[in-house]
Amino acid sequence: MALAARITLITLGVADVAVSTAFYEKLGFKRSSASNDSASFFHMSGTVLGLFGRDSLAADAGLAPTRPQAFEGMALAQNLASRDEVDAAWDFAVQCGANPVKKPHEVFWGGYSGYFADPDGHLWELAHNPFMPLGEDGHMMLPD
Repeated sequence: MALAARITLITLGVADVAVSTAFYEKLGFKRSSASNDSASFFHMSGTVLGLFGRDSLAADAGLAPTRPQAFEGMALAQNLASRDEVDAAWDFAVQCGANPVKKPHEVFWGGYSGYFADPDGHLWELAHNPFMPLGEDGHMMLPD
């Protein structure tokens, strides 16, 4: 047996579901009618983003709740078609209330990227990678 190489749902543990929901709606994410007071779900291209109370998410996994740290060891990323798109998306996210972590700039691997954080500190990278083009659906096209 092997697990299928796909992610159907990314769930972020948040301090306040309503506050985080409002932030993602400002970004333009479309909330599903499956959402309720304790969880929000957003339509994404091929994946669903979920927001759930941080302590409740820990309890669901059978873990003790912890407080967020400055860096949780992961980042969500969205690749864009150009540097100009990265700059525009980063500026828009900051206007929507994102914490500006690292302004977009040229990076060592030959691309262009920057970071912002949502109200709970979850990192989002916005990047343009000239070595991995995007398909018509906006997904990265990886070589075999």
